[in-house]
Amino acid sequence: MTATNHILEIKEYGQSIWMDNLSRDLVESGDLKKLISTQGLRGITSNPAIFEKAIKGNKVYDADIETGIRAGKSLLEIYESLIFEDIRNACDIFLPIYEESGGLDGYISIEVPPTIANDTESTISEARRYHREIGRPNVMIKIPGTAAGLPAVEQMISEGVNVNVTLLFSVQSYVNTAWAYVRGLEKRAASGEDISKIASVASFFLSRIDIKIDEKVDATLKKGVDQIAQEAKLKAIKGKIAIANAKIAYQEYKKIIADPRWLALKEKGANVQRLLWASTGTKNPDYSDVMYVDELVGADTVNTLPPATIEACVDHCDVAPRIETGVEEAYNLVNSLQDPDININLAEVMEELLDEGIDKFVQPFEALMASLQEKVDRLAAVS
Repeated sequence: MTATNHILEIKEYGQSIWMDNLSRDLVESGDLKKLISTQGLRGITSNPAIFEKAIKGNKVYDADIETGIRAGKSLLEIYESLIFEDIRNACDIFLPIYEESGGLDGYISIEVPPTIANDTESTISEARRYHREIGRPNVMIKIPGTAAGLPAVEQMISEGVNVNVTLLFSVQSYVNTAWAYVRGLEKRAASGEDISKIASVASFFLSRIDIKIDEKVDATLKKGVDQIAQEAKLKAIKGKIAIANAKIAYQEYKKIIADPRWLALKEKGANVQRLLWASTGTKNPDYSDVMYVDELVGADTVNTLPPATIEACVDHCDVAPRIETGVEEAYNLVNSLQDPDININLAEVMEELLDEGIDKFVQPFEALMASLQEKVDRLAAVS
């Protein structure tokens, strides 16, 4: 008897599994193609941290770096030539999935430079340029769901560019994102353009929320609490808030797709903007390594998993459509943060996470540019 691959079961419930990883080795070795056929992968997400890991200290990029040096390219142009090439090749590998799914899946996400997260005009011009230069129908441009990012999301959707809205932590930030998508589609439809070929996902982050909340709980417990009841309340929320938050976001998604504004767009062939669960690698060894998969399987969603979580899920995910189970408990859990015994301000936590999230992409981007500069200097000296 062959063992069940639990990732393949997930698709039956209307969820697509994408992978949060990309490197040239993965493409050139044939491993990416193998993951599609054996693990049922339906797309790829990337970010500056992933590219830093892929390029730093990896000789597979050296020949292209040398070509860039000889062509007199700037450091940024060399960087872009490397990552655009990887994205194009991955897009080509996933094109059959894009076509077979009617444009639902098969996307490769690439993020605009994280250093411009709070600059609307730069985000628009970079998203436009990335889309044009990569030149693949199944590329998805990642734009942060910041106050400055959302007008760029709306504009790109109105221009027919596929967008992955990233760094969403609060339910309200997801709702704002969903309406930016709707406005973009409305604008495009009003100008008589086709809206049936546009896809978008809203990347809702998970594990970082639990890390942040758990830190606050542990700090309170460390100070010491007077009553057993308070200790029990604090312990009851550990490792639970991210999934509760995601389940509440899904309820908001259901409200949006029942709204007359959305239904009017659906009539014109618009595709729903799916919620994508991001940051799904469990950081705390005390928790299940697949908890952000098992608890959030449901229709019209995507889960983007790091390679280790894919392996874990293939082996021991317990697949069932749980996105709409325990919804009342999810609301109660989130509301319990306001209890004086717990006293955690969720809105503040989400703001902190957004600021840190941008920083978590800026730092590896800058580290990558520094290591690339070292490599350019070294290769220029011997070429």
